[in-house]
Amino acid sequence: MKTNETVRLENLLWKHTDQRKDFGCFEVTIGWYGRQRVDFMTIDGKNTVRCYEIKVTKSDFYSRNGHNFVGTFNYYVMPHELYEELKDEIPNGIGVYTDKSAYDLTCIKKAKRKTCEDVENIKLYMIRSLQREYSKYRSSGSMEALAVIQREISKANRLRDIETGRYIKVRDEYSQFRGAMIEMFGSDAYRKVKNEINKEVG
Repeated sequence: MKTNETVRLENLLWKHTDQRKDFGCFEVTIGWYGRQRVDFMTIDGKNTVRCYEIKVTKSDFYSRNGHNFVGTFNYYVMPHELYEELKDEIPNGIGVYTDKSAYDLTCIKKAKRKTCEDVENIKLYMIRSLQREYSKYRSSGSMEALAVIQREISKANRLRDIETGRYIKVRDEYSQFRGAMIEMFGSDAYRKVKNEINKEVG
């Protein structure tokens, strides 16, 4: 179970990255049969991948798990008090966001750009993780949560390459997602859910 502090930081992180209109997903599993799972990952119109690992205690930080930095820019997200205790132990090149402001996250330490070797597969990992969340909320009947996920899929489909003015080709990935949903629930059920989501989001 996630602690209240983890959920609070997740909410701040969602709010912060959503302002940039990036395509984001929580708990993205890396690799087709991998055990690595990034707490939160975003990708923008220039194929810039950002990975965020949430740490709320020292023991959490010192754990071997949850340091999955495969992005162009990589960050820890933590309470500001924890950062003050650990700032000398943050690895070189890894940035840090904290809750120094009560209403938004603040970048306390900038991340260094690195080459993201596997962008195309990372897109698929994110779509697959969104599919997992869609399936989970579909089973629970949470239309509000489904609407959020549907908006993220739509956002991914609308991402533009700012330099060239051409749409990024994520339609094939979205088609895979849609196909998986139809396979799981049938085309009639999928259309019904989609119509209900469209009503919810206007």
